Amino acid sequence: MAAYGHFRRLIADKEDTAQVFYMGECLPSRRFRSLAEAFCGSEAGRALMASEPDLADLLDDHEALLRLPAGSVAHAYVDFMRREGLSAAGLVEASTVPGIARHADRLQWFTDRLRDLHDLAHVLTGYGRDALGEQCVLGFTSAQYHDRTEWIIAWLGALEMRFAVKTTAPFLATIHEARRHGAAAAKIYGQDVRALLAEPLDEARARMSIRKPRQYDLAHRRLRESGLDPYSVLAPAAT
Repeated sequence: MAAYGHFRRLIADKEDTAQVFYMGECLPSRRFRSLAEAFCGSEAGRALMASEPDLADLLDDHEALLRLPAGSVAHAYVDFMRREGLSAAGLVEASTVPGIARHADRLQWFTDRLRDLHDLAHVLTGYGRDALGEQCVLGFTSAQYHDRTEWIIAWLGALEMRFAVKTTAPFLATIHEARRHGAAAAKIYGQDVRALLAEPLDEARARMSIRKPRQYDLAHRRLRESGLDPYSVLAPAAT
């Protein structure tokens, strides 16, 4: 019930990212812990822990990212973050609010990694920052690392939109497709982020088997046919 209360606050304002982390505190998952232990104990995980710089600092150094080739994941990422007025540091700040426990261990490193890669997941998957796009990213990534909080937000958010909006947009089918694509794709959290950023975006998507989000595009078309801006659905009212 506490988690649902945080979900209601998140639906009221999707920019209130702290509510996601509060939900996570309410819904711990042994399966998630097992996944983190397996990855951190793997050869790839140990190599990344030893060699990779702080991801938030890496991703917020836009000038360095723009020195990578045009058409790369890095350029698409910088364009996305600047267009949306976002920073990796902003997610770090949202996750360090009072009441969120932090630990100096490998589980914390893995959890922070998933947090820092959230906006990069937007770029790789093609989902925008509209309410449905946010839920789709959570659906995609929840299938990759069995995060119960993200799974709940994705499905409850789609149900909220289905009942709140008069349209034939396939909200539930969109989340189902996102989870199916996430399960089939290479794990975003398992990538060497520096190498990934230097790759051409289309080649990175192909290599990782990240498929085009057709149901999401269809949902946007249906919303516009209904006279609705997809980016205004479930958006907080202007004050």
